[in-house]
Order: sequence, then C-alpha cells, then structure tokens
Amino acid sequence: MSWRADYTAILNAVPNGARVLDIGCSDGQLMQILQTEKGAIVRGMEISQDGVNACVAKGLSVIQGDADLDLGLFANDAFDMVVLSDTIQATLKPKKILEELKRIGKRAIISLPNFGHWSVRLNLLLNGTMPVTKDLPSTWYETANLHLCTIKDFCILARQSGFKIISITPVNGQKLGEPRQDCGGFINLLAQTAVFILERE
Repeated sequence: MSWRADYTAILNAVPNGARVLDIGCSDGQLMQILQTEKGAIVRGMEISQDGVNACVAKGLSVIQGDADLDLGLFANDAFDMVVLSDTIQATLKPKKILEELKRIGKRAIISLPNFGHWSVRLNLLLNGTMPVTKDLPSTWYETANLHLCTIKDFCILARQSGFKIISITPVNGQKLGEPRQDCGGFINLLAQTAVFILERE
C-alpha cells in the first residue's frame, strides 16, 4: 500500500496500541495504516458523507462530524493522540480547534501545507497571484483551505495555545527531512509540508 509522506511521519510518532482520533479522516486510509502497522485503537471524524461511507465500507469506526462544532462530544483525555492530517487549515477557527485537542488528547499530530515555501513566495513575487502547487492544488476561489499559514505562523499559534513542540518534520514530495524542535533556520523556506508533534504544557 502506498501513502502520503506525512502519513509516514505520523506513523513514526504513534506508539503501539495507542488510542487515536483522526479528525478529517477522509476515506480512512491513515486509520487503516495505524491499525495495521501499530495496532492502534483508532476512531475517525469526517464531515463528508462520502468519506464516512468509505470508512464504514472498510469496517472502520467513524462518526460524521464537523471539527469546528463537534469536538465537544469527546471527553477529556479520551485519546492518547489526536491527528489532523492536512485538515487544520480548512477549519473555521484553528485556535479553538487546538484548545479542544489539548483537552481530549495527550498529544496532537498536525500536518499542514507551508505557505512560506520558496516556490509560493516566488510565485507571489513574480506573478502577484495566489499560487497553485502540488500541496496547494486549487485556485484561491475553489480551495477548501480557509487559513493558509507558514510553519513559523503555526509554531507561534501552537505555543500561544499552550502546546510544547516536540518535533517538526519537514516534508518535500515523498521525502521526509530530519525532525527538529524549532521553526528557525531554513525549514520555513524549504519545506513544502510540515508534520508537528505537540504536547500540552
């Protein structure tokens, strides 16, 4: 089975047998990977009916819900890990989402596209238009992304929300870089995507 590179970084961060909530789980591929590779006890939340149907067809435990509205359904410390893979930028209130993650899980794993990547900056500089790239494939008026940010932006938000940054893994295409704990240096310029492992303070 082939999968996205950020899934590999997420898989590496999940302990064997962990209780995991995958928010915005789409068709459940990451849930299946975590169950198969780590023996994780995984539940999913997905807003689209098609995604829910795909998960159910695979025998996965999923509920239909909106992360902006429905995370209150979960009890405090209900999970060891809460995952948002390529999802947080599509939510209405990312800061509120982070507050909920801190409540319901011991750690959060978040992957997101980096609007600070050099190709995005160059496109804005030369063309003066919002970029269309592999990681940002839709035009500005068709994208599901509501809150595009850079790696540095998300570092600031995570810390403001009471999280300690355990690691940041840069991702370019199918290649994972070395995990690091800070967003300094060139990571904000060179990483197309980043996977954050966060722990509440």
